[in-house]
Amino acid sequence: LYSSVAVSSVYGKPGVKLSPTLAAFTNGVATHSMDFDDTWHPATHPSGAVLPALLAASQMLPPNTKPNGLDFLLAFNVGLEVQGRLMHFSTEAHDIPKRFHPPSVVGTLGSAAAAAKLLSLSPAQCCHALGIAASLAGAPMANAATQAKPLHVGNATRLGLEAALLAARGMEANPLILDDIPGCSGFSAFYGVYQPKPLPAPGEHHQFLLEKQDIAFKRFPAHLGMHWVVDAALSVRNLFINYAGSFSPSLIRSITLKIPVSKYINRPFPSSEHQARHSFQFNACAALLDGEVGLGSFSESSIQRQELRELLDKVVVEHPEDNVANFDKMYGEVALLLHSGDVLTGKCDTFYGHWRKPLSKESLLKKFRSNASHVLPEEKIEAIITLVDNLENLPDSSQL
Repeated sequence: LYSSVAVSSVYGKPGVKLSPTLAAFTNGVATHSMDFDDTWHPATHPSGAVLPALLAASQMLPPNTKPNGLDFLLAFNVGLEVQGRLMHFSTEAHDIPKRFHPPSVVGTLGSAAAAAKLLSLSPAQCCHALGIAASLAGAPMANAATQAKPLHVGNATRLGLEAALLAARGMEANPLILDDIPGCSGFSAFYGVYQPKPLPAPGEHHQFLLEKQDIAFKRFPAHLGMHWVVDAALSVRNLFINYAGSFSPSLIRSITLKIPVSKYINRPFPSSEHQARHSFQFNACAALLDGEVGLGSFSESSIQRQELRELLDKVVVEHPEDNVANFDKMYGEVALLLHSGDVLTGKCDTFYGHWRKPLSKESLLKKFRSNASHVLPEEKIEAIITLVDNLENLPDSSQL
Protein backbone atom coordinates (compact mmCIF):
# COMPACT_ATOMS: atom_id res chain seq x y z
CA LEU A 1 0.00 0.00 0.00
CA TYR A 2 2.75 2.46 0.91
CA SER A 3 5.34 0.84 -1.32
CA SER A 4 8.34 2.81 -2.50
CA VAL A 5 7.99 1.13 -5.90
CA ALA A 6 7.35 3.90 -8.40
CA VAL A 7 4.85 2.75 -11.04
CA SER A 8 2.37 5.61 -11.52
CA SER A 9 2.89 8.69 -13.68
CA VAL A 10 2.80 12.36 -12.71
CA TYR A 11 1.02 14.94 -14.87
CA GLY A 12 3.37 16.97 -17.05
CA LYS A 13 6.50 15.25 -15.74
CA PRO A 14 7.83 12.77 -18.33
CA GLY A 15 9.88 10.04 -16.73
CA VAL A 16 8.74 10.86 -13.18
CA LYS A 17 6.82 8.11 -11.41
CA LEU A 18 5.67 7.65 -7.82
CA SER A 19 3.93 5.00 -5.78
CA PRO A 20 0.21 4.81 -6.74
CA THR A 21 -1.15 6.69 -3.73
CA LEU A 22 1.44 9.47 -3.97
CA ALA A 23 0.86 9.82 -7.72
CA ALA A 24 -2.88 10.05 -7.06
CA PHE A 25 -2.23 12.75 -4.45
CA THR A 26 0.15 14.75 -6.66
CA ASN A 27 -2.15 14.63 -9.67
CA GLY A 28 -5.17 15.46 -7.53
CA VAL A 29 -3.43 18.58 -6.21
CA ALA A 30 -2.49 19.55 -9.77
CA THR A 31 -6.10 19.11 -10.89
CA HIS A 32 -7.37 21.74 -8.46
CA SER A 33 -4.35 24.04 -8.25
CA MET A 34 -5.82 26.62 -10.66
CA ASP A 35 -9.52 26.05 -9.88
CA PHE A 36 -9.89 25.03 -13.52
CA ASP A 37 -11.49 21.63 -12.85
CA ASP A 38 -15.06 20.64 -13.69
CA THR A 39 -18.09 21.29 -11.51
CA TRP A 40 -21.46 19.67 -10.89
CA HIS A 41 -24.70 20.22 -9.00
CA PRO A 42 -25.09 19.78 -6.08
CA ALA A 43 -21.78 21.61 -5.81
CA THR A 44 -18.56 19.65 -6.08
CA HIS A 45 -15.64 19.04 -8.43
CA PRO A 46 -16.55 15.48 -9.46
CA SER A 47 -13.67 14.35 -11.69
CA GLY A 48 -10.65 15.69 -9.81
CA ALA A 49 -11.00 13.24 -6.93
CA VAL A 50 -11.75 10.23 -9.15
CA LEU A 51 -9.65 10.40 -12.30
CA PRO A 52 -6.16 10.51 -10.68
CA ALA A 53 -7.04 7.53 -8.47
CA LEU A 54 -8.15 5.46 -11.47
CA LEU A 55 -5.08 6.41 -13.50
CA ALA A 56 -2.76 5.45 -10.65
CA ALA A 57 -4.60 2.19 -10.00
CA SER A 58 -4.54 1.26 -13.70
CA GLN A 59 -0.76 1.54 -13.75
CA MET A 60 -0.46 -0.33 -10.46
CA LEU A 61 -2.15 -3.53 -11.64
CA PRO A 62 -0.10 -6.36 -13.19
CA PRO A 63 0.04 -6.57 -17.02
CA ASN A 64 -2.39 -9.47 -17.29
CA THR A 65 -5.08 -7.71 -15.19
CA LYS A 66 -5.05 -4.21 -16.69
CA PRO A 67 -8.60 -2.76 -16.97
CA ASN A 68 -9.72 -1.90 -20.48
CA GLY A 69 -11.21 1.44 -21.48
CA LEU A 70 -14.78 0.32 -20.88
CA ASP A 71 -13.87 -0.90 -17.37
CA PHE A 72 -12.23 2.48 -16.76
CA LEU A 73 -15.29 4.43 -17.94
CA LEU A 74 -17.61 2.35 -15.78
CA ALA A 75 -15.46 2.86 -12.68
CA PHE A 76 -15.32 6.60 -13.43
CA ASN A 77 -19.12 6.72 -13.70
CA VAL A 78 -19.46 4.84 -10.40
CA GLY A 79 -17.16 7.39 -8.74
CA LEU A 80 -19.32 10.27 -9.94
CA GLU A 81 -22.57 8.42 -9.22
CA VAL A 82 -21.69 7.89 -5.55
CA GLN A 83 -20.82 11.58 -5.13
CA GLY A 84 -24.05 12.73 -6.78
CA ARG A 85 -26.29 10.32 -4.86
CA LEU A 86 -24.81 11.33 -1.51
CA MET A 87 -25.26 15.03 -2.24
CA HIS A 88 -28.83 14.52 -3.47
CA PHE A 89 -29.61 13.05 -0.04
CA SER A 90 -28.85 16.42 1.58
CA THR A 91 -30.71 19.69 1.06
CA GLU A 92 -27.71 21.48 2.59
CA ALA A 93 -25.48 20.16 -0.21
CA HIS A 94 -27.55 21.93 -2.86
CA ASP A 95 -26.32 25.38 -1.78
CA ILE A 96 -22.88 26.96 -2.02
CA PRO A 97 -20.96 25.20 0.79
CA LYS A 98 -20.39 26.89 4.14
CA ARG A 99 -18.65 24.27 6.29
CA PHE A 100 -16.93 21.46 4.38
CA HIS A 101 -15.36 21.68 0.92
CA PRO A 102 -17.46 19.10 -1.00
CA PRO A 103 -14.62 17.37 -2.93
CA SER A 104 -12.93 16.62 0.38
CA VAL A 105 -16.09 14.84 1.55
CA VAL A 106 -17.98 13.21 -1.32
CA GLY A 107 -14.84 13.19 -3.49
CA THR A 108 -13.07 10.91 -1.03
CA LEU A 109 -15.97 8.46 -1.11
CA GLY A 110 -16.23 8.79 -4.90
CA SER A 111 -12.56 7.95 -5.25
CA ALA A 112 -12.99 4.93 -2.97
CA ALA A 113 -16.04 3.72 -4.92
CA ALA A 114 -14.34 4.16 -8.29
CA ALA A 115 -11.19 2.36 -7.14
CA ALA A 116 -13.26 -0.41 -5.55
CA LYS A 117 -15.06 -0.93 -8.86
CA LEU A 118 -11.84 -0.90 -10.90
CA LEU A 119 -10.18 -3.36 -8.49
CA SER A 120 -13.25 -5.67 -8.54
CA LEU A 121 -13.79 -5.64 -4.79
CA SER A 122 -16.59 -7.77 -3.36
CA PRO A 123 -19.84 -6.10 -2.21
CA ALA A 124 -18.73 -6.40 1.43
CA GLN A 125 -15.32 -4.93 0.63
CA CYS A 126 -17.01 -2.05 -1.21
CA CYS A 127 -19.03 -1.25 1.93
CA HIS A 128 -15.87 -1.28 4.01
CA ALA A 129 -14.04 0.90 1.48
CA LEU A 130 -16.74 3.57 1.76
CA GLY A 131 -16.74 3.26 5.56
CA ILE A 132 -12.97 3.69 5.71
CA ALA A 133 -13.15 6.62 3.29
CA ALA A 134 -15.70 8.37 5.51
CA SER A 135 -13.13 8.38 8.31
CA LEU A 136 -10.58 10.00 6.01
CA ALA A 137 -12.88 12.70 4.58
CA GLY A 138 -13.50 16.37 5.24
CA ALA A 139 -11.73 19.73 4.97
CA PRO A 140 -13.02 23.16 6.08
CA MET A 141 -14.07 25.91 3.69
CA ALA A 142 -11.89 28.35 5.64
CA ASN A 143 -8.94 27.30 3.49
CA ALA A 144 -10.63 28.44 0.28
CA ALA A 145 -8.56 31.01 -1.65
CA THR A 146 -5.30 29.69 -0.15
CA GLN A 147 -2.58 27.40 -1.42
CA ALA A 148 -3.92 24.73 0.93
CA LYS A 149 -7.23 24.32 -0.94
CA PRO A 150 -5.82 22.09 -3.73
CA LEU A 151 -4.70 19.68 -1.00
CA HIS A 152 -8.40 18.93 -0.46
CA VAL A 153 -8.71 17.31 -3.88
CA GLY A 154 -5.29 15.68 -3.68
CA ASN A 155 -6.17 14.10 -0.36
CA ALA A 156 -9.60 13.01 -1.62
CA THR A 157 -8.19 11.07 -4.56
CA ARG A 158 -5.32 9.58 -2.56
CA LEU A 159 -7.28 8.70 0.58
CA GLY A 160 -10.15 7.20 -1.41
CA LEU A 161 -7.68 4.97 -3.24
CA GLU A 162 -6.06 4.05 0.07
CA ALA A 163 -9.46 3.18 1.54
CA ALA A 164 -10.19 0.79 -1.35
CA LEU A 165 -6.74 -0.81 -1.06
CA LEU A 166 -7.13 -1.22 2.70
CA ALA A 167 -10.55 -2.82 2.22
CA ALA A 168 -9.05 -5.14 -0.40
CA ARG A 169 -6.51 -6.23 2.21
CA GLY A 170 -9.20 -7.04 4.77
CA MET A 171 -9.68 -3.86 6.81
CA GLU A 172 -13.26 -3.47 8.02
CA ALA A 173 -15.39 -0.42 8.85
CA ASN A 174 -19.00 0.30 9.82
CA PRO A 175 -21.11 -1.04 6.92
CA LEU A 176 -23.92 1.35 7.92
CA ILE A 177 -21.74 4.47 7.65
CA LEU A 178 -23.96 5.99 4.92
CA ASP A 179 -27.25 5.31 6.73
CA ASP A 180 -28.98 7.85 8.94
CA ILE A 181 -28.77 6.31 12.39
CA PRO A 182 -30.20 8.53 15.17
CA GLY A 183 -27.64 9.32 17.83
CA CYS A 184 -24.75 7.95 15.79
CA SER A 185 -23.11 10.30 13.31
CA GLY A 186 -22.02 8.67 10.09
CA PHE A 187 -22.00 10.54 6.83
CA SER A 188 -24.52 12.89 8.44
CA ALA A 189 -21.59 14.37 10.40
CA PHE A 190 -20.71 16.30 7.23
CA TYR A 191 -24.23 17.29 6.21
CA GLY A 192 -26.67 18.28 8.95
CA VAL A 193 -29.74 17.74 6.75
CA TYR A 194 -29.09 14.24 5.44
CA GLN A 195 -31.85 11.80 4.48
CA PRO A 196 -30.61 8.80 2.51
CA LYS A 197 -33.16 6.90 0.46
CA PRO A 198 -33.19 3.30 -0.74
CA LEU A 199 -31.95 3.01 -4.33
CA PRO A 200 -33.28 0.50 -6.84
CA ALA A 201 -30.89 -2.28 -7.70
CA PRO A 202 -28.96 -1.45 -10.89
CA GLY A 203 -30.33 -3.34 -13.84
CA GLU A 204 -30.35 -3.17 -17.59
CA HIS A 205 -32.15 0.17 -17.53
CA HIS A 206 -30.10 1.83 -14.80
CA GLN A 207 -29.53 5.51 -15.62
CA PHE A 208 -26.49 7.24 -14.24
CA LEU A 209 -26.81 10.79 -12.90
CA LEU A 210 -24.22 11.79 -15.48
CA GLU A 211 -26.75 10.89 -18.19
CA LYS A 212 -29.35 13.22 -16.67
CA GLN A 213 -27.17 16.24 -15.99
CA ASP A 214 -24.09 17.48 -17.80
CA ILE A 215 -20.91 18.61 -16.06
CA ALA A 216 -19.87 22.28 -16.05
CA PHE A 217 -16.51 22.92 -17.70
CA LYS A 218 -14.98 26.30 -16.85
CA ARG A 219 -13.78 28.69 -19.56
CA PHE A 220 -11.27 30.35 -17.23
CA PRO A 221 -9.53 29.21 -14.03
CA ALA A 222 -11.51 30.61 -11.11
CA HIS A 223 -14.21 29.64 -8.61
CA LEU A 224 -17.44 28.66 -10.36
CA GLY A 225 -19.39 31.63 -8.98
CA MET A 226 -17.07 33.97 -10.87
CA HIS A 227 -18.42 32.80 -14.21
CA TRP A 228 -21.80 34.44 -13.63
CA VAL A 229 -20.36 37.87 -12.82
CA VAL A 230 -17.82 37.69 -15.65
CA ASP A 231 -20.50 36.98 -18.26
CA ALA A 232 -22.66 39.76 -16.78
CA ALA A 233 -19.68 42.14 -16.81
CA LEU A 234 -18.84 41.30 -20.43
CA SER A 235 -22.46 41.94 -21.37
CA VAL A 236 -22.56 45.37 -19.75
CA ARG A 237 -19.12 46.20 -21.17
CA ASN A 238 -20.52 45.73 -24.69
CA LEU A 239 -23.39 48.07 -23.80
CA PHE A 240 -20.88 50.61 -22.50
CA ILE A 241 -18.82 50.49 -25.71
CA ASN A 242 -21.95 50.95 -27.81
CA TYR A 243 -22.87 53.88 -25.53
CA ALA A 244 -19.49 55.64 -25.35
CA GLY A 245 -17.53 54.27 -28.32
CA SER A 246 -14.86 52.68 -26.10
CA PHE A 247 -14.47 51.46 -22.53
CA SER A 248 -13.47 54.42 -20.38
CA PRO A 249 -13.35 53.75 -16.60
CA SER A 250 -13.28 57.49 -15.88
CA LEU A 251 -16.94 57.72 -16.97
CA ILE A 252 -18.02 55.25 -14.26
CA ARG A 253 -19.17 56.56 -10.88
CA SER A 254 -19.94 53.17 -9.27
CA ILE A 255 -20.18 49.45 -10.09
CA THR A 256 -22.96 47.51 -8.36
CA LEU A 257 -22.68 43.72 -8.13
CA LYS A 258 -25.87 41.84 -7.31
CA ILE A 259 -24.67 38.48 -6.05
CA PRO A 260 -25.71 35.81 -3.54
CA VAL A 261 -24.40 35.84 0.02
CA SER A 262 -21.23 33.77 0.15
CA LYS A 263 -18.51 35.09 2.43
CA TYR A 264 -15.50 33.24 1.08
CA ILE A 265 -15.94 34.57 -2.46
CA ASN A 266 -16.86 38.12 -1.42
CA ARG A 267 -13.33 39.60 -1.45
CA PRO A 268 -13.19 43.36 -2.17
CA PHE A 269 -9.40 43.70 -2.59
CA PRO A 270 -7.67 40.35 -3.25
CA SER A 271 -3.90 40.41 -2.78
CA SER A 272 -2.90 37.01 -4.18
CA GLU A 273 -3.60 34.74 -7.13
CA HIS A 274 -5.76 32.39 -5.05
CA GLN A 275 -7.75 35.22 -3.49
CA ALA A 276 -8.32 36.74 -6.94
CA ARG A 277 -9.73 33.43 -8.19
CA HIS A 278 -12.24 33.65 -5.32
CA SER A 279 -13.32 37.28 -5.64
CA PHE A 280 -16.57 38.41 -7.24
CA GLN A 281 -15.23 41.97 -7.29
CA PHE A 282 -11.92 41.17 -8.95
CA ASN A 283 -13.37 39.00 -11.70
CA ALA A 284 -16.09 41.50 -12.56
CA CYS A 285 -13.57 44.36 -12.77
CA ALA A 286 -11.00 42.33 -14.72
CA ALA A 287 -13.71 41.44 -17.27
CA LEU A 288 -14.77 45.08 -17.53
CA LEU A 289 -11.22 46.33 -17.95
CA ASP A 290 -9.85 43.68 -20.33
CA GLY A 291 -12.92 42.30 -22.11
CA GLU A 292 -11.98 38.78 -21.00
CA VAL A 293 -10.74 36.70 -18.07
CA GLY A 294 -8.02 34.11 -18.70
CA LEU A 295 -4.81 32.61 -17.38
CA GLY A 296 -3.00 35.94 -17.39
CA SER A 297 -5.72 37.66 -15.37
CA PHE A 298 -4.44 36.10 -12.15
CA SER A 299 -0.76 37.00 -12.45
CA GLU A 300 0.68 39.28 -9.78
CA SER A 301 1.24 42.08 -12.27
CA SER A 302 -2.37 41.90 -13.41
CA ILE A 303 -3.74 41.85 -9.87
CA GLN A 304 -1.68 44.87 -8.81
CA ARG A 305 -2.60 47.13 -11.75
CA GLN A 306 -3.51 50.65 -10.68
CA GLU A 307 -6.44 50.91 -13.13
CA LEU A 308 -7.86 47.67 -11.75
CA ARG A 309 -7.54 48.92 -8.18
CA GLU A 310 -9.35 52.10 -9.16
CA LEU A 311 -12.25 50.05 -10.52
CA LEU A 312 -12.34 47.91 -7.36
CA ASP A 313 -12.71 51.11 -5.33
CA LYS A 314 -15.97 51.81 -7.17
CA VAL A 315 -17.61 48.43 -6.43
CA VAL A 316 -20.72 48.20 -4.27
CA VAL A 317 -22.12 44.77 -3.38
CA GLU A 318 -25.82 44.00 -2.97
CA HIS A 319 -27.50 40.71 -2.04
CA PRO A 320 -31.04 40.57 -3.50
CA GLU A 321 -33.34 38.18 -1.65
CA ASP A 322 -34.14 36.30 -4.86
CA ASN A 323 -30.45 35.63 -5.57
CA VAL A 324 -29.85 32.48 -3.56
CA ALA A 325 -26.45 30.88 -2.93
CA ASN A 326 -27.18 27.91 -5.17
CA PHE A 327 -25.27 27.14 -8.37
CA ASP A 328 -28.46 25.99 -10.07
CA LYS A 329 -30.55 29.07 -9.20
CA MET A 330 -28.21 32.04 -8.69
CA TYR A 331 -27.50 34.88 -11.09
CA GLY A 332 -24.90 37.59 -11.47
CA GLU A 333 -25.77 41.19 -12.25
CA VAL A 334 -23.36 44.07 -12.92
CA ALA A 335 -24.73 47.63 -13.09
CA LEU A 336 -22.64 50.66 -14.07
CA LEU A 337 -23.76 54.05 -12.77
CA LEU A 338 -22.15 56.66 -14.99
CA HIS A 339 -21.30 60.24 -14.04
CA SER A 340 -23.93 61.29 -16.58
CA GLY A 341 -26.56 59.61 -14.41
CA ASP A 342 -27.21 56.83 -16.91
CA VAL A 343 -27.23 53.20 -15.71
CA LEU A 344 -26.11 50.26 -17.84
CA THR A 345 -26.89 46.72 -16.63
CA GLY A 346 -25.73 43.24 -17.60
CA LYS A 347 -27.18 40.05 -16.12
CA CYS A 348 -26.34 36.34 -16.40
CA ASP A 349 -28.33 33.42 -15.01
CA THR A 350 -26.65 30.67 -17.09
CA PHE A 351 -23.06 31.19 -18.21
CA TYR A 352 -21.48 29.40 -21.17
CA GLY A 353 -20.05 26.21 -19.67
CA HIS A 354 -22.86 25.70 -17.11
CA TRP A 355 -24.53 22.26 -17.14
CA ARG A 356 -27.59 23.93 -18.69
CA LYS A 357 -25.40 25.49 -21.39
CA PRO A 358 -22.41 23.16 -21.76
CA LEU A 359 -19.29 23.95 -23.73
CA SER A 360 -19.28 22.65 -27.27
CA LYS A 361 -16.83 19.91 -28.24
CA GLU A 362 -14.90 22.57 -30.14
CA SER A 363 -14.60 24.75 -27.03
CA LEU A 364 -13.54 21.79 -24.89
CA LEU A 365 -10.82 20.81 -27.33
CA LYS A 366 -9.63 24.41 -27.55
CA LYS A 367 -9.32 24.53 -23.76
CA PHE A 368 -7.50 21.17 -23.63
CA ARG A 369 -5.07 22.08 -26.40
CA SER A 370 -4.28 25.40 -24.74
CA ASN A 371 -3.61 23.84 -21.33
CA ALA A 372 -1.70 20.82 -22.63
CA SER A 373 0.52 22.95 -24.87
CA HIS A 374 2.48 24.04 -21.79
CA VAL A 375 3.91 20.53 -21.32
CA LEU A 376 3.31 18.53 -24.52
CA PRO A 377 4.13 18.89 -28.22
CA GLU A 378 1.25 19.13 -30.67
CA GLU A 379 1.48 15.53 -31.92
CA LYS A 380 1.14 14.15 -28.39
CA ILE A 381 -1.79 16.43 -27.65
CA GLU A 382 -3.62 15.16 -30.73
CA ALA A 383 -2.75 11.56 -29.81
CA ILE A 384 -4.37 12.03 -26.38
CA ILE A 385 -7.50 13.48 -27.98
CA THR A 386 -7.77 10.46 -30.28
CA LEU A 387 -7.16 8.09 -27.36
CA VAL A 388 -9.89 9.66 -25.21
CA ASP A 389 -12.36 9.86 -28.11
CA ASN A 390 -12.00 6.08 -28.49
CA LEU A 391 -11.62 5.22 -24.82
CA GLU A 392 -14.33 2.54 -24.81
CA ASN A 393 -12.27 0.56 -27.34
CA LEU A 394 -8.93 0.90 -25.53
CA PRO A 395 -7.59 -2.57 -24.56
CA ASP A 396 -5.39 -1.19 -21.73
CA SER A 397 -6.54 1.94 -19.87
CA SER A 398 -3.13 2.42 -18.25
CA GLN A 399 -2.05 3.87 -21.60
CA LEU A 400 -3.87 7.03 -20.52
